[in-house]
Amino acid sequence: MAFQPGFFDVEQRIEKIQQYNSPLLRLADYIDFEFFRKELETYFRKGKDYSKGGRPPYDYVLMFKILIIQHFYNISDDQTEFCINDRFSFMQFLNLQLGQRIPDAKTIWHFKNELSRKDMINKLFEKLHKQLLTDGIIVSKGSIIDASFVNVPRQRNSREENEQVKQGTQPKDWSDEKACQKDVDARWTKKDNETHYGYKDHVKADAATKLITGYEVTDASVHDSQMLDELLNKEDKTVYADSAYRSEAQEERLAASGIESRIMEKGARNRTLTNKQIKKNKMKSKVRVRVEHIFGYMTNSMNGMFIKSIGIDRAKTAIGIKNLVYNLFRLTQLNIELRA
Repeated sequence: MAFQPGFFDVEQRIEKIQQYNSPLLRLADYIDFEFFRKELETYFRKGKDYSKGGRPPYDYVLMFKILIIQHFYNISDDQTEFCINDRFSFMQFLNLQLGQRIPDAKTIWHFKNELSRKDMINKLFEKLHKQLLTDGIIVSKGSIIDASFVNVPRQRNSREENEQVKQGTQPKDWSDEKACQKDVDARWTKKDNETHYGYKDHVKADAATKLITGYEVTDASVHDSQMLDELLNKEDKTVYADSAYRSEAQEERLAASGIESRIMEKGARNRTLTNKQIKKNKMKSKVRVRVEHIFGYMTNSMNGMFIKSIGIDRAKTAIGIKNLVYNLFRLTQLNIELRA
């Protein structure tokens, strides 16, 4: 005898899913995504006239929430389309009903590509940051600086081709079609006997809440210390970082800017650290290590520091979304802790 679905079966299934405490549904309980609507609609509607007819665009907040799903689970455009159709929890998060039109993979790709223009994700990130300052969630008592590699698919180029790419020229045997598939902005680098190819996410985090308060994206070959000045601003009073960021010149610049340096001190072959310096480093490390929780969350809960985009502009968008998604989930956790 064939199974006959009941009238309330879908509702019962949804209630069952809610019992599993899905991270997306927890996020939806604590974050009002309408906060981003005005900026998204202003950006996407500028210079466009929808009065002439044609299929209306998908809701921009809906598309933004789809990117949150994609970057939290670190899945492709095709996988995102499939999972939205396949999983009730995804549909609940997006406020979609069975039978409702769902964006396909090409639409998701196009939306992300549009966000790459004019660094729109960074503007959304800054909007949230300003609100957190206004609400007193971020009080700027201390900032932690660190960076992590964000890998991309490795390019199988010859040494000659890589040298030409570094010089900003396209290898002669590359057709235009082939060149479009090559990431000429990503770079190789090596650290602790591990080889990386791609980009770096340089972040500044609030020492108290572990929320990201600023970020910069570079290719992987840029040394961490080169971005310290770019990340710091007048809001910062104290800065924590590992010893890679320390130099005499940098200490002088921080002092001139009125920023207290709690950057880890480093020894040398002919100048070992004193017991007092070692004790200070231990105290600094207790705060500095909190930034590792950010990259640990991205690696474990957000399925890795890896993106599949091509080019620095799209990498900035993808990494910016990753940082913004982390902040939204971190805010949710902070709200849960406050209510406990």
